[in-house]
Amino acid sequence: MGSPHHHHHHHSGENGMQNYGRLFSIGIGLNIIFVVVEVIYGLIANSSALIADAGHNLSDVLGMAFAWAAAWLATIKPKGKYTYGWRKTTILVSVLNALLLFGAMAIIGWDAINKLKNPQPVGGTQVMIVAAIGVIINTATALLFMKGQKNDLNIKGAFLHMAADAAVSLGVVVAGLLINLTGYLWIDPITSFAIIAVILWGTWGLFTDSVDLALDAVPKHIDVEKVRAFLQTREGVDDIHDLHIWAMSTTRVALTAHLVMPEGHTDFFIAELQHDIAHEFGISHTTFQIETQDMEHDCNTDC
Repeated sequence: MGSPHHHHHHHSGENGMQNYGRLFSIGIGLNIIFVVVEVIYGLIANSSALIADAGHNLSDVLGMAFAWAAAWLATIKPKGKYTYGWRKTTILVSVLNALLLFGAMAIIGWDAINKLKNPQPVGGTQVMIVAAIGVIINTATALLFMKGQKNDLNIKGAFLHMAADAAVSLGVVVAGLLINLTGYLWIDPITSFAIIAVILWGTWGLFTDSVDLALDAVPKHIDVEKVRAFLQTREGVDDIHDLHIWAMSTTRVALTAHLVMPEGHTDFFIAELQHDIAHEFGISHTTFQIETQDMEHDCNTDC
């Protein structure tokens, strides 16, 4: 009989993020330049919509910078009291990113309300040209992150942000055209409200996902009952308790469980089980405690 505690882990998720360092730096660089241009021309053209679009882009630059920093922190080896390393920072960053976006929306909304009350002339042509450049930059940046978004919440965040930015900039181009054609000044602040709605809709999902992960909820893509059933069908397993599944970072999932096995087990059983769990559910960090009888465990504390 081996010792009752075993654990196992693969290092897969983090390496992908290092390769994205270059992409993040390109995406952040391009977008910072564009945000500056957009703010300057937003003020020149007196366009609330352009400023809102700049706010949207800036929030995404911050989001990408946070995601990049979090990805780097996630690669730091565990040491001292941080026995899991710094991976959880990726989750904290997702929460912080969402809160920043909510703040930016409040400021931009306030500006648009004032423009609705006191309509002012808007340079429609300038709005169109600047926003069109935004469509090109954002589409190019979104394509950079297209591939990695299936595996990582932060990459997915960056991809969704950039895709939304491209769509929003396109909306601003249309708004500029309509202002030129009709002369209606309310089109500009109304476009701002539409942009705010787009951002809030996207951010709310990111925010709730991140809070779930911060509270150690079972990640959305894993069905805890399926995992339980899978463990219970293993040969020799009579019962299972204290099953916990949580996210260690935006890319890595951990599991612990107590398995009651009256006949005992071999070390090979654990190794095979860990391999199967990693393969079947993508859970790479697993710890099993094997018990030969169903001990009366105190469910008040931690079941």
